[in-house]
Amino acid sequence: MPEGPLAASLQAIEAAARQELDGKHAARERALVDSRALIRTCANTIRAVHRHEFERAAEMLAQAATASARLGDALRDYQDLYWAGYVQDAQKEYVEATATLRAVRGEPLPTPQELGVAAAAFLNGLGEAVGELRRYVLDRLRRDDADGCEALLQIMDDIYSLLVTMDYPDALTGGLRRTTDNVRGILERTRGDLTSALRQRELQAALRQLEARLP
Repeated sequence: MPEGPLAASLQAIEAAARQELDGKHAARERALVDSRALIRTCANTIRAVHRHEFERAAEMLAQAATASARLGDALRDYQDLYWAGYVQDAQKEYVEATATLRAVRGEPLPTPQELGVAAAAFLNGLGEAVGELRRYVLDRLRRDDADGCEALLQIMDDIYSLLVTMDYPDALTGGLRRTTDNVRGILERTRGDLTSALRQRELQAALRQLEARLP
């Protein structure tokens, strides 16, 4: 290491660089752990919804909200880390879990501002929720319980109608075009499944009425 003013300047550069990179590295490691924990919590929330354990799902969703806010606060000074794929994926899962629970319970869907999630991750999460709503509808149809399924199909349709209007480059939307295409396919299949189930239900009711009138 040279001596004199050059050495002092290099030492100052090293100290500043290490301080910044040490802080960034620590933030990245925390963000990775928090992102994985957030994804697990959201997955468990959705699992509870499908089991009709709504109170438990709401409790876990509250934990997810705290974790998501903590993640955003921790990366406030490291925007490049905040926009990293693993953080956005975790937030997308948070939106998906929130939208799924609220739709099933007949509550208003969340907004990006309410959840503190950027538009791209929010819209993709909303699209992912459509797949979970299809699963919920099919589970009800398998139990011969179509009550509320048409309302859920309408929510799925409304989400698609929103997503299809977002005509922006994928670089801005995080691949929303692909998500929207998937939503369209899910919506069409679910509409067909529900229509068939309702017609079968009507046919069975008509047959029972006919049998009741027979001598």
